[in-house]
Amino acid sequence: MAEKAPEWTNMTNLASATFGGTVDFATDEWFGEAARLLLPGEPIFNDEFTEFGKWMDGWESRRKRVAGHDWCIIKLGLPGRIRGIKVDTAFFTGNQAPRFSLQGAWLPQEPEALTQLGRAWTKDRLGSAAGADEMARAASLGSEQWEEVVGMTPLRPGYEDGRCHFFDIISDRKYTHLRLNMFPDGGIARLKVHGIVERSWDEVPHDAEIDLLSVENGGVEVACSNHHYGEPKNMIKPGRGINMGDGWETARKKDRPAVLEVGPDGLVKAPGSDWAILRLGVIGEVKRLVVDTNHFKGNFPESILVEGCLSPDALDSDFADGGERMPWRPLLPRHKAGSSREHVFELGKGEIENLGPISHLSMMPDGGVMRLRAFGQRAPSSRL
Repeated sequence: MAEKAPEWTNMTNLASATFGGTVDFATDEWFGEAARLLLPGEPIFNDEFTEFGKWMDGWESRRKRVAGHDWCIIKLGLPGRIRGIKVDTAFFTGNQAPRFSLQGAWLPQEPEALTQLGRAWTKDRLGSAAGADEMARAASLGSEQWEEVVGMTPLRPGYEDGRCHFFDIISDRKYTHLRLNMFPDGGIARLKVHGIVERSWDEVPHDAEIDLLSVENGGVEVACSNHHYGEPKNMIKPGRGINMGDGWETARKKDRPAVLEVGPDGLVKAPGSDWAILRLGVIGEVKRLVVDTNHFKGNFPESILVEGCLSPDALDSDFADGGERMPWRPLLPRHKAGSSREHVFELGKGEIENLGPISHLSMMPDGGVMRLRAFGQRAPSSRL
């Protein structure tokens, strides 16, 4: 029976290519490039063969015929504190790495050797191995001495009922880079590194405009009423989304009326709403809201409403019911929404001065939103 996914799998994947995670070195990538470890989508299997052999959706090295073992260096897209590791060997059923381990380091000032390697690893590496110069440059980093995150552990073959391996990490250390070891060779489909984003605010001027909600600044999803087609945490990802599945979308309201009516305010009389609650990475003064319905053309919400809550001591459990007892303050009154477009709202001092640490987005009656942005300046005393 497959392992049940722990709660921490809902946390931010610090290594995801979506957030800028990269593989900056790998000893061997004959059958599959190590960069595929960090792709956000589920692994796939097809009948494709390349000139190097069977194409695999993950990192796969050639069969080891020399001393040593295979390893790669990963630069996290979002530095932070790790709470859990997921290793997925999907479809590697006779060629999975039999064992693996993971090491990590905090390198806020990246060594020049690693920067040079990273540039070389932006090119196609399929069917190749690291050259002598690249191996020497990688060896100069001393990554074999990095702190152990997960010790050497057996991996199961990538059949559906055993492909996912979960590892709780109990540590408060911060990491920017990881070293993934395969013993001695083989394949791994995906590596996910879930945890808490640690933004270095010392380098950000207090008067700089930032997106207070962005996952890159530590924003996270807290709760929602419905996530039938897409998760609310997608709304705080970078970019404008690749398709409808890259946003938050709910199921249609089952109790919607047979015939819709419009009220005197020009808004549809809708039974209830769907809501999502997000926790900001940083408290600040909001100047501009952006609600983006990109890609939602036949399923955008009829209208939207945004509120804020200044309750820094509130627990996530306080919002399981939508935060009905919390002191919400209006940020954006109910406003008509449109198809596949950015809705930009400039906010004045009279509306609200501070947003955080909680934001509440309501969609009437249901539908989808691709991105939610809250641009402003962080408060002087705020921190992640």
